[in-house]
Amino acid sequence: MPGSSRRIRIVVLGSGTSSGVPTIGCDCKVCKSDDPRDKRLRPSVLVQFSDRNVLIDTTPDFRQQALRAGINRLDAILFTHAHADHIMGLDDVRPFNFIQKERIPIYASPDDMRIIRQCFSYVFDERVTESSVPKLDPHVFGLQPIELFGLEFIPVLVSHGRGAAFGFRFGNAAYLTDHSDIPAESLAALEGLDVLFLDALRHKPHPTHTTLERAVQWVEQLKPKRAFFTHMCHDLGHARTESLLPEHIRLAYDGLTIEVEGEI
Repeated sequence: MPGSSRRIRIVVLGSGTSSGVPTIGCDCKVCKSDDPRDKRLRPSVLVQFSDRNVLIDTTPDFRQQALRAGINRLDAILFTHAHADHIMGLDDVRPFNFIQKERIPIYASPDDMRIIRQCFSYVFDERVTESSVPKLDPHVFGLQPIELFGLEFIPVLVSHGRGAAFGFRFGNAAYLTDHSDIPAESLAALEGLDVLFLDALRHKPHPTHTTLERAVQWVEQLKPKRAFFTHMCHDLGHARTESLLPEHIRLAYDGLTIEVEGEI
């Protein structure tokens, strides 16, 4: 029986790089900007559908992001990779355990789950029973779709310098952050999209991230209806950078909300 089409809402919780914007100790034009779109917390999105909330990454800013976005429920967490700017807010999911009185499922690749278990060893130690410990239900994934509450999240493998990370395609949208290259087999999974998020750190080349110019080239190749760039550092002022881009390519900003169709 074919699925029905539902609206999927994507809320950008953070659009900045690992140090955020403003950057500590910097007095550049972007860090001193009065444009709220230049205030970037660490990168994360919330995917909302059918009264469910699926979080992609728990940044060190997660508490602030959850309060700002008014998140009152978490149904699952997906991790792109286990770098600090993507996992270190995991302890702040505890209030959702108190509210929901249930464990929250988390999903990561085998290597990333190993790192998460090491960083938060007290969370996964069965001998620790205090209420101050997040209650999580860990799952590892490969390249097969992850079915969450009727919506498939398809892992998309990307290169992150010498390492690897994952993006996710869900419905007619895909979210990729932290990538220096996208393998050909992964590009094939990103065709026919309404919305595509891509890493676009800065203009100058970086060993583990994508330049703005390279991100534009991928958009031209994949041809999504709309593209949004994220994981941006203070080299990219929002207004100035966006004025140089085609109309269908925009910079993400904290608090941006996008709606797309998806099959549930």
